[in-house]
Parts: sequence; C-alpha cells; structure tokens
Amino acid sequence: MLAKLSTRPSVRRCAIPCAAGLALLGAGLPAADGPGPGLGRFYDQKVKWSACEGEDIPRSLQCGKVTVPLDYAEPGKATLDLAVARYRATGKSRGSLLLNFGGPGGQGVGQLAMAGKDFMGLTNGYDVVGFDPRGVGRSSPVSCGNASEDPLDPTDGDAAVADPQVVLEKLRDAAAECTEHSGPVLPHIGTVNVARDLDVVRDALGDAKLNYLGFSYGSRLGAVYAARFPDKVDRMVLDGVDTLTEPLSEQGVVSAQGQQSALENFLAWCTEDIACPFGQDRREARKRVVQVVESLDRDPVPTDFGEAFSGQDFVGALAQGLYSRELWPSLQRAVAQLLEDGDTSRLEAFASGGVGLPPWRAAHGGLVDPEDVPLDNPSAALMAINCADDPDRPSAAQVGRDLGRLRARYERASPVFGRYRLTQVLMCYGRPKGTDFIRDKVKDLDTPKMLLVGTRGDPATPYRWTVETAERIGSSAVVLDNRGEGHTGYGSSKCVHRKVDAFLLYGTLPPDGSSCGSDHDSE
Repeated sequence: MLAKLSTRPSVRRCAIPCAAGLALLGAGLPAADGPGPGLGRFYDQKVKWSACEGEDIPRSLQCGKVTVPLDYAEPGKATLDLAVARYRATGKSRGSLLLNFGGPGGQGVGQLAMAGKDFMGLTNGYDVVGFDPRGVGRSSPVSCGNASEDPLDPTDGDAAVADPQVVLEKLRDAAAECTEHSGPVLPHIGTVNVARDLDVVRDALGDAKLNYLGFSYGSRLGAVYAARFPDKVDRMVLDGVDTLTEPLSEQGVVSAQGQQSALENFLAWCTEDIACPFGQDRREARKRVVQVVESLDRDPVPTDFGEAFSGQDFVGALAQGLYSRELWPSLQRAVAQLLEDGDTSRLEAFASGGVGLPPWRAAHGGLVDPEDVPLDNPSAALMAINCADDPDRPSAAQVGRDLGRLRARYERASPVFGRYRLTQVLMCYGRPKGTDFIRDKVKDLDTPKMLLVGTRGDPATPYRWTVETAERIGSSAVVLDNRGEGHTGYGSSKCVHRKVDAFLLYGTLPPDGSSCGSDHDSE
C-alpha cells in the first residue's frame, strides 16, 4: 500500500537528488500563530472538486488542486499547484483525513485511487484525502532525465575505490542533469516546505485542525508538521516510523541490514516450494541471488523500453517485493520469469515506473497530466527530499578517504543490497547542506496524543526507530508494538488496522506499549 520506489539507485535513475543549486528553506522556523505575511491569499482558497479523469479511476474519487507559494520566503512571486483527491465521507463527518503513503516520492492521488478500498472504513467519519507533494506526481514533478552512469559501476572492479575522483565526477554530472530536468521546484523541495504546504491544504479543505495518517516517510512529514504547527494537530497516526536523527549514511546501513533479513525470510519461504527459482536449499539460494545480481551487472538484459535491466535493477525489484509478505508469491513468479525466459516485465512492475524515460520538459507551477509524469520521478523525488532533509555533507576529501571503508561496511551489512544503498548515500555529495530543522526542532512536542505504530519485522523502518522517535516526541507519543513482518502495519495486520481506525474515528487510543500479534501466528 506504500508508494513503490525506484528499481535503481544509480545515477541514471537518479535515486538521489541531483540539484547542484539545492537551497533549503524553513530551517529553524518557529511555530506560527497564523499563516504569516503574504500568505493570506493561499489560506483563503477553497478546493473545487470534480470527477477524476483517467482510465480505471474509481467513480467515487474526486480530484482538485491547491495552490501554494513556490518559495515561502517570497510568497508574492511564483506559485505551485498541488494535486489532491478525496473519497467523500459516508457517515457523519469530522472533516478531512490527510494521507501520505510514504516514499518520499509516493504519489498520493494515484495511491488513493489504487488502494482506496483499504481506507473505506475511515469514510465513516472523514473525507479521506490524498495529495501529491511538491516535486512528486502531478505537482511539478522533478526528474533527472537520462543520466546513465552508476558511480559504483561493478564492471570497474575496485577502480572506484582506488580513484574516488571518478566517482565524484559522475556525481557532479548527475547533479547537472537533474538540475536541467527538474525546473524551479527543485531548490524548494524538502519536508519542511511540504509540511507548510500541508497546512495550506488543511485550511483549503475547511478544517480547523489536521487529522492525519502517514506511512513510512509520511511519519517524518507528520512529525515535522506537528513541530511546525503544534496547535493545528488533532488526531495523528504515524505507521512505520522514520528516524529523525540518524544521518543518511547510517540509514543506508540499517536499510541494507533490514532488507537482507527480509530476503532471508523470503528465501526460507521460497525454498519450501518446488517451484522456487532459487532451488530448495536455503544456503545455495542465498548464493544464487548474489550470482544473479553479479551476472546481470556484467551483462544486463534488454527490455522493451530500449534500455537494459541490470543487477541493480534486480536488487531494486527485490527490495520492493520484500516490503510485504503478500507480495512474495508475485515476486517468486517474477524472478522465475527472468531466470527461465529472460523476461524482465514482471520484475519491472515492482518498480514505480519501469526503466525507460519519456521525453520530458520541466514543469513550471501548474499540474501536469498523469501520462506526462516522468518515469524516474519517484526515485528523483525520493533522494531530492532525503538530501534536503539531511544536513550532513561530506567533502571531496572525506569521500575519497572513506569510500573504501563505507563500501566494505555496506557489503558486510548485505552482499545483495549494500551497494544499492551506498550509491544512494553517495549521491548527496556536492549538494548544499540540508535543513537542520528536523534534528534540532522536532522534539518535545506540545500536541495532543499521537499514535506511533512500529513493526518488529519491518525491513525499511526498524522498530527501534519507533522507540527513538517516540522518546524525541515526548509525552505526546503513544507506541503500538506490531509483532509482525513487512513494512508498516495498517495494511498487513488486522489488529493494527482496528486500533488505528478506533483512534482516528472515535479517539480511542490503545495503552502506550501495547502490542498486536502477527496475523500469521493464528494461521
């Protein structure tokens, strides 16, 4: 149910932001009592709803837009339109419930159209609303064009470690490519600005306070909003809780370790089936996965999009398929199709947009048509936002000194996912420092109680992040311990689903530290 990310963390896919001139706004901003100078016209607007256009869109889904300033420091200048969509409340309405499906880089409108049935219970009390954040989906999407080189190209062997300047040159080239294709939104991307947009959306929907359900990255957005607008928070749920303190380099190691554990669980399940494409021996299956990655990196497979499917594309597809146990059968069939027939189409479906890129012109404020959203937008937005939120920037000397050590550390964390994650971290090199607002200001929040859901077997947001973030938030945080597997709990645990709905609809919170058992324990 969460937005899927790119199959490739390489420069060509630009899984990390690529703006040489990235500028962060809003760092250190205090909580505001009102909209602020020059913002009144944005807070005075109302959403005009109409039927959503497009094939396979639920007829009950309505679409609209909300206009926000491009630059909150100069709200009288350029503006952006944000795409929004809603399912109307069927019962007595408390107002709107805003959703963020994660990423960062996940399209809220498209996800709501696709996964709306999972939230129909919440329409008993709310208009359920999704939106495409700035730089994402139809809302001035960022792109990195056709940048094609991986700074840690495995065909180079140890050359990248021996000569880090080659890596740095590739990163600088990627930055220029992303700047060229992303348009004016790129210097104003990041969660601090999205939180300010979220408050404009709240007001445009006619709500005095925000009711919110955020998944994965959406938990970071919710926490930043609560720090920025504590007096505007009503009922808030953060599921799959993100870290607020760890630098990207540490997050990458944690992600690699979590995904390796998820892969081990998948292989244990797969090898019980005679149809498992990796065989029936778990140890040999682990070796086989590494062999497939290395083979595809040496000799990528052609695709219908005209570009090759590499080992890192395969790793990215695995990462998406491991997010949920319910996806495992589909992932097994997709791998079998590749290994038996050389057909990558099912694995490409685990990516958000395949591996080809259409012709693209940068957006300049208005909504773009769904078919014109660049295929690399999820990956470009993911890392643009992550780097904008992270204040750490290694110098060229640091990259050169640390590259070999980092590579070894990541590969120890996971022989499959290590390089994939390290590439993401490296590609923040050369960008201006991100905001320090999240680390410095998102703590000791003075808000109503909010529910934080952590899943023990989560491959992307480990349970300890839930505990650490709850401690930072302070007495407002109530933790629900989901003793299951998969990324987030609402879509995979009936117990979590019930408790989240009870809080959002009726204000009934579970006791802090209470737990939900795995649904699979009762099977």
